[in-house]
Amino acid sequence: MTSPLPVSPASGPKESERSPFARLADLISGIEPGKPLISLSLGEPQHPVPDFVQPVLAKHTADFGRYPMAKGIEPFRKAAADWLNKRFKLPRAIDPESEVLVLNGSREGLFFAAISAERYVGPRRGKPAILMPNPFYPTYAAGARSAGCETVFLPATAANGFLPDLDALGDDLLGRTVAFYIASPANPQGTVATRSYFERLKALADRYGFIILSDECYSEIYTKEAPGSMLEAAGPNFKNVVAFQSLSKRSNLPGMRVGFVAGDKAFLAAFHELRNVAAPQVPVPLQQVAVAAYSDEAHVEENRRLYRIKFDLADQILGNRYGYKRPAGGFCVWLDVSQFGGDEAATVRLFKEGGVRVIPGSYLARQQADGSNPGAGYIRLALVQDSETTAEALHRLVKVLG
Repeated sequence: MTSPLPVSPASGPKESERSPFARLADLISGIEPGKPLISLSLGEPQHPVPDFVQPVLAKHTADFGRYPMAKGIEPFRKAAADWLNKRFKLPRAIDPESEVLVLNGSREGLFFAAISAERYVGPRRGKPAILMPNPFYPTYAAGARSAGCETVFLPATAANGFLPDLDALGDDLLGRTVAFYIASPANPQGTVATRSYFERLKALADRYGFIILSDECYSEIYTKEAPGSMLEAAGPNFKNVVAFQSLSKRSNLPGMRVGFVAGDKAFLAAFHELRNVAAPQVPVPLQQVAVAAYSDEAHVEENRRLYRIKFDLADQILGNRYGYKRPAGGFCVWLDVSQFGGDEAATVRLFKEGGVRVIPGSYLARQQADGSNPGAGYIRLALVQDSETTAEALHRLVKVLG
């Protein structure tokens, strides 16, 4: 079993701590794409912006002339709470007044939450630690470093179902844990955690007193069964659990930067105090667009339909090559290219010969204590382009790699 790797936050920036996309730019610098470029490296949704966005912005343009409240306007918090209450099987209804905060997308919330968690949980038995899956979203590690905590990467490999192995966590580590980042659906593998997994994680959080930071921004992108939420297993007080949501993927609004966090009201009160002085506020007109977005499911189902078409294409074109399996959630494909010289070599070859830009899996992960990297040998494809472009990219991939 691969052991977690502690990383000292006191060390200076390392190559592995740089943005995966900056590293990718260096990797292919000076190489001309062999065909017209198709980028599948960045998970930026490319589907049409919903029709209601422009009219709502026009109606509320004057609200750009005032500072927004840090916690969010009441209509937004109510819309977010209503959506959660309808979408998931929660132990009780979320209170929009005390259990929801607006965010500039989920990213800044996930970052600041680490700092708040370190302050909130109190003394630990040793050096405070923040745990996260490996591979992981880079913001998690940035938050842990800024909180002054030891960053512990938990290998999310095929052997563990691409989720951290909770049984591998020892008492000493859990006793000094401040927060645990979990993503479901996972990025990049698309794994969806079961209710049982959430319940086991919740039991650990209650026993050891740490905060679960559940990243659920991909929850609305799926092709079969709708993923659940960590909040469903959080108990009637949502104690030690907060879940992060965003409109970037759900509503195809990556540039709007609106999301929310919901759950444990005691933690959110402390979180609000920090964000009130340190985090960027969310413009009121954008919150009004979010009210419309969380009140409408038709555009979300259309978004899912478009992704289903592209995964159908992936099923047909990739077949069982490269260990491909249709993911349970999200819009990424995680392919094993270890037999083609590794993830960097395959990335360069796909760009040079096929004009397809992907990202090496090792850039999305960190090296473990035994020297292994859970992302090594994989590439990630984000199926964000239109279906014709996606099909062309997949055909090129197969032609180049064989």
